[in-house]
Amino acid sequence: MSRIYFDHNATSPLRPEARQAVLAGLEAGNASSVHAEGRAARQMVETARLVLADALGSRPDRVIFVSGATEAANMALRPAMHGVQCDSLLIGGGEHPCVQVGHGFPAESVANVALDAQGRLDLADLRAKLGARGRQRVMLGLQAVNNETGVVQPVAEAAQLVHAAGGLLVCDAVQAFGRIDCSFAAIGADMLFLSSHKLGGPKGAGALVVARREFLPKTPLIRGGGQERGFRGGTENVAAIAGFGAAAAEAAAQCVAENLRLQAFRDFLQARVLEIAPEAAIFGGEVLRVGNTLCFALPGLAAETLVAGFDVEGVALSSGSACSSGKVAPSPVLAAMGVSADFSRSALRISLGWTTREEEVVRFVEILAKLRERMRRRLANPA
Repeated sequence: MSRIYFDHNATSPLRPEARQAVLAGLEAGNASSVHAEGRAARQMVETARLVLADALGSRPDRVIFVSGATEAANMALRPAMHGVQCDSLLIGGGEHPCVQVGHGFPAESVANVALDAQGRLDLADLRAKLGARGRQRVMLGLQAVNNETGVVQPVAEAAQLVHAAGGLLVCDAVQAFGRIDCSFAAIGADMLFLSSHKLGGPKGAGALVVARREFLPKTPLIRGGGQERGFRGGTENVAAIAGFGAAAAEAAAQCVAENLRLQAFRDFLQARVLEIAPEAAIFGGEVLRVGNTLCFALPGLAAETLVAGFDVEGVALSSGSACSSGKVAPSPVLAAMGVSADFSRSALRISLGWTTREEEVVRFVEILAKLRERMRRRLANPA
C-alpha cells in the first residue's frame, strides 16, 4: 500500500508541471549569454518572474530570485539594505527561524511581538511596542500564515499600524501563497518572500518581491557578476526557477478551490481526532486557519513516538519543531501561545497538499485510532 504524505508544510512533492519545467531548464544555457541558448534560458527565468509578479500584484522588475526563503529573509531584514532605512526590528512571536535569527539588526534593537492564546499576533502589543520606539523607523517581520498551526496572521491590520508609525512590513508568505490571497493589495506588506518547494516546486529557489521600487535593495547581499539586475550575484538556477514558476502558476490558479477541498479534509480529520481522543487539544482552532493544516496534541502521549509509529504504518507527518540535527524540540510557536513544554511535546502537525486524496484521510484516521490505543496500553502496562 502506498505511503500517506501529510507533511506538505515541510516540503510539498514536485508537481508534474514543475518537473517538466525543471527538466527543460536543466537542458538550457546560461541565462546571461546572448546567443540563442542563452536567450531561451533567459525566457524561462523571465516567464517565472512574470508569473510571480502577476500573482502578487507587483511588477516583474520588483521580483528577485534567490536560493530560498532563508536567503530572501536575510536580504530583506537589514536596517540599511533598502532605500528606506530602519532603526529597529519587531518580529512576530511565532516566526520561522529564518526571520528570528536571519536578520541583520543589532540585538539591542530587536524585540518580539506577543501572540495570543490562539496564535495570532497581539495587535495591542504591536501598537505598544511601536509607540515605545518613538521617532524610530521600525521594520516588522511577520508571517502571513504560521507554518505549525496554519493560523492566518492579521498582516493587513499590522501593516496599517506599522505604516502609521512610518515603518515597513516584511511578510513571510511561504505558507500563504496558493492558500490565501497574499497579493500586496490584500495584505498591505511592503516586501514579501516565497519558497519554491512549499508550492510543489523544486528546492533551491525562492523570491523576494517588493511592492514599490524604493524598497529594492540598495546593495546586493551576494556580490558577483551582476545577475538579477545587480541585486543577487551568481549564475541563475534556471531549472529551479523554471520549476518554481510552473508550480506557482498551478498553485495560484487553484488557490480558492484547493483551499476549500483541503479544508473539508482538515475538518473531517479534526472531528475524528476529537472523537478518538476527546482530551485532544486543537491549536488555533478558534481563529481563521488555512485549510491544509491541523496542529493538535494528545496529552500524555509522546508525539515523537507517535511520529515514529505513523512512519512505520506508512504515514509521514511532523511533531514539534525539527532542528538541523533531526531531533525534536518543544515548539517555540506553541510556547509563544502559552502552551507548556510538556504539552507541546505531545503536539502533532498534519499538513495536506495537492497530492492528498480522500482515501488517505480515511486511512489515517484508522491508523491514528490503532496507534493511540496501542500507546495507551503500553503506558498502562509498561512491563
